[in-house]
Amino acid sequence: MKQKPLAYRMRPSHINEIIGQEHLVGEGKILYRMIQAEQLASMILYGPPGTGKTSMATALAKSLQLQVRMLNAVIDKKKDMEIVVEEAKMSGHMVLILDEVHRLDKAKQDFLLPHLESNLITLIGCTTSNPYHAINPAIRSRCHLFELHALTPDDVKKALLRALDDKQNGYGQSNIIVNDDALEHFAGFSGGDMRSALNGLELAVASTPKNKNNEIIIDLEVAEECMQRKSFSHDRDGDAHYDVLSAFQKSIRGSDVDAALHYLGRLIEAGDLDSIARRMIVIAYEDIGLANPQAGPRAVAAVEAAERIGFPEARIPLAVAIVELCLSPKSNTAYSALDAALADIRSGKSGEIPSHLKDSHYQGASALGRGVGYQYPHNFANGWVNQQYLPDTLKNKQYYYPKETGKFEQAMKQVYEKIKKEKKNQV
Repeated sequence: MKQKPLAYRMRPSHINEIIGQEHLVGEGKILYRMIQAEQLASMILYGPPGTGKTSMATALAKSLQLQVRMLNAVIDKKKDMEIVVEEAKMSGHMVLILDEVHRLDKAKQDFLLPHLESNLITLIGCTTSNPYHAINPAIRSRCHLFELHALTPDDVKKALLRALDDKQNGYGQSNIIVNDDALEHFAGFSGGDMRSALNGLELAVASTPKNKNNEIIIDLEVAEECMQRKSFSHDRDGDAHYDVLSAFQKSIRGSDVDAALHYLGRLIEAGDLDSIARRMIVIAYEDIGLANPQAGPRAVAAVEAAERIGFPEARIPLAVAIVELCLSPKSNTAYSALDAALADIRSGKSGEIPSHLKDSHYQGASALGRGVGYQYPHNFANGWVNQQYLPDTLKNKQYYYPKETGKFEQAMKQVYEKIKKEKKNQV
């Protein structure tokens, strides 16, 4: 029979064997306390691929020597769940580890819920999706939610060394020598994905012939060949996508060039020019706005250039634009003012348009008082006239509060405040 993959064989069988995730399984932490109290509750484990969600679920159940069944919410049918429940009724309890739990359809969910309520089934759901976005509230409300973090290179290295030393499930009975730089490569280029690193090691061992001393020596060159380039966790339809976009915009807003370029690089690696383009243009107007009015048109020009030339050269105009956006002064006054106006409108504070502003380009308008008394600003030397424009209910309302973060808005603030002051003096 064909041997199971190394990553499968090296799964922990006890909470003490779990590598990383100290915030959950470290002494005194929540999952550690559950095991100590012998009270395993239903939970959702979520986090990037390769962080050990399913392995942790199995280890938790085995730590308490509980009966376990594993199903997949996509592949396995309601009938499979019915079998698990029948087994649970016979034994009194069952831990159900459910991969891809965010894909649980309504029929399966409705079947499981009463058994979770009665505690006949303890559910441990595993998913790479954010449960607050992807999991039905009925299931989510019955489970504790625990986030697993990407493993550090040191965590991955620890797992690799354990696999090399383990005589039962790993390579402890073989004469395998992994050079330090090769080990660093496996750990560093896994992107925090332990499964990826173990798969790379397994391929290296299987594909490297023994030397005359009956040794398998894995050097950096072998590690580079066997460790496929790890693409970071970035699914365009998943949570990681929106996390990167959020960090991208917040880094630009915070004027951190280095961070913004890092997140731009992640989006470029994902080939996601559409999201880059949209977010750059939004940022230019939302976060920079009147502080540097040319940032918007230049961001559009950079996007158009990037779209025309495509990757990899598209990164060049994008980088130029991102540096400018980061180091531009920031102002959100224009759209904030509009949002304040929209808030009034949506809450019913519209009011009647003053008669002198209403349309007067039709016969009989003057008889209705439409346009009567309107003063044409161009007839006045300073180009503006003190007349009421807002409805009576809002006539003293101020939406726009200018900043002084850029020369353009500084000049606009001076004009704005001058007009406000002269209007006040004419009252």
